[in-house]
Amino acid sequence: MVLPHLSEPPILKELGPREVGRSTLWPRCRGSGPGRRAREIPLYTLDIRTQTRTECIDVTEQVQRVIDEAGLRQGAVIAQVPHTSAACTLNESADPEVGRDLVNYLDRLVPKDRELYGHEEENADAHIKTSLVGSSVHLIVERGRLVLGRWQGVFFCEFDGPRDRKMHLQLLRSV
Repeated sequence: MVLPHLSEPPILKELGPREVGRSTLWPRCRGSGPGRRAREIPLYTLDIRTQTRTECIDVTEQVQRVIDEAGLRQGAVIAQVPHTSAACTLNESADPEVGRDLVNYLDRLVPKDRELYGHEEENADAHIKTSLVGSSVHLIVERGRLVLGRWQGVFFCEFDGPRDRKMHLQLLRSV
């Protein structure tokens, strides 16, 4: 099942090495050194369009699709959200109420009331929620499949939507 608020197709874009000053950042690994270039570690991006101010979106199928398309058989995926008002986490994916329960609890724990916070941005609560949930998860891949618990899924958590968002996926191959 494809969720309508995830961009289709394609959902992934491979980015090249990042330029920093005059040098290019490449991973250091076996086989690299003077005169030799290390193997590239690809970075993919999921484009996500959120629908409400706070929501949790199950992106497990999209992450698995990136793994399939990249041909990753064994290794790991680092999923990272590059926003200060959105997060990612692992949680139960069998019951859609779990995501709603999470955002409802966080809304009670960290209310939107601007008068409670020192910095005066409208989304101060979203920054705190993001820090509590976290901006990255590390996922194991075995035989081409995510290694998750029976009911686990990968979730993108929006705390200041609706917006166009991103989740970066770094694929690490076992050698």
